[in-house]
Amino acid sequence: MNWLFLFFAFLIGISNTVQSGVNVQLRESLGNPILAAVSSFFVGLVVLLIAFVCFNQSPVPSIQEIKSIPWTRFLGGLMGAFYVLTVVFIVRDIGPANMICLVVAGQMIAAMTIDHFGLQGFAIHQITLPRIAGAILLVAGVYLILKN
Repeated sequence: MNWLFLFFAFLIGISNTVQSGVNVQLRESLGNPILAAVSSFFVGLVVLLIAFVCFNQSPVPSIQEIKSIPWTRFLGGLMGAFYVLTVVFIVRDIGPANMICLVVAGQMIAAMTIDHFGLQGFAIHQITLPRIAGAILLVAGVYLILKN
């Protein structure tokens, strides 16, 4: 297992949580939750375009090739927008710990389902008793944190 990748996954968790607070502060500064989400995505787009120009080594597909891609493969952007916009609306009320706990619980349920059935082209990883126990412990932890 690549420890650097594990470390980066950990950093994603930190970044994801801090992002929630930053986006709420942007909402308060702008006075508009949707504009805050748009601004957040705009900054992300600029960073990604810079990264693309500086580091891309893959050929760029033609418009015809892009048109032939099933529309469902572009839903990641929709899901990202749903996440950021929803966070901007809810994190101030429920708190970052509660929000992240529920996000992680949802991610775990979705990930175990995707793993079990090999959805989206992932390798199959059967749901086993240890995995079920881990999910139960995760849900129990979510409950304890939400209970305050």
